[in-house]
Amino acid sequence: MAAEIWEFFGYSTDDNSESALEAAETETCPIIGTKCEKTFNDGVVSGVCTIKPITSEPVICCPTRLYADDYQILKDVSLKAFEQELPLVPGREAVAYARENSQSCIAVFGRGWGGELRLPQKSGSGGYFVDWVLGKLGEDGSLQEFTAVEVQTIDTTGNYRNGFAALRAGRTVEKTTAGLNWENVSKRILPQLIYKGQVLQREELCKKGLFFVCPEQVFERIAKRLGGKDSLIRYALQPASITFLAYSHDTEGARGGSELLPLKQVLSHTTTVYKVQEAFNNVTLPEENVYRNAILKALEAIK
Repeated sequence: MAAEIWEFFGYSTDDNSESALEAAETETCPIIGTKCEKTFNDGVVSGVCTIKPITSEPVICCPTRLYADDYQILKDVSLKAFEQELPLVPGREAVAYARENSQSCIAVFGRGWGGELRLPQKSGSGGYFVDWVLGKLGEDGSLQEFTAVEVQTIDTTGNYRNGFAALRAGRTVEKTTAGLNWENVSKRILPQLIYKGQVLQREELCKKGLFFVCPEQVFERIAKRLGGKDSLIRYALQPASITFLAYSHDTEGARGGSELLPLKQVLSHTTTVYKVQEAFNNVTLPEENVYRNAILKALEAIK
């Protein structure tokens, strides 16, 4: 595998504006305005938001990059789930906000907003974190319904340290050995998605199921692993639903200058957790005796 760093501390690597250089110098994430949390194993802040494989389009590899435009993805989910534009308020401030303003609002629980909420495991110890929980409150501050949001990008393989060093030293782009860990789609992303979807289905106030936000390429890999998008039959929003929202860089909407490249929603697809699980378990097996044939071929090569 080979790839280049395409976005560095929020900005395109070919952006030499004062804002882009300052973000890299101060190790600031301009998406949320705090110190970048993406690091190498030795603790050095890497600042890598997006990498571009040599033979394909750029792929977002940092979840924080998806929070662009003041957490637009949460606004998109809220509008789709609750069918009206309501203010997003940090979870622990939401009840007071609703009562003081006599207005419905969305209580947001997630990193920096109100703390992540943990889903218990079957054993009763530990559990999975849900990235975001959006709770619709009435004017009196009462919880009317809620939905959960999972945000995933994709991990990298290989190493982009040399590309990081080149950008640090002179804002130049170098080819790296970095790649994308697509195996995680089967090993980690889909199993957690199925588990969380099943748990949320049993919640009486979770009426619209689970929302899964990811880069466009991640959804494409998920759909491929599940046998194609056609295997994920569309359903209306319901407690057992999983709604995929996919985003990509909006290069046509680029504002130029020192502005960050905006994102755009390219897909919204609602299915059910049962269809996802059914497709995930429907493994396509190779022809019989493939191991035997491989052994015989290797033995033949030894002669």
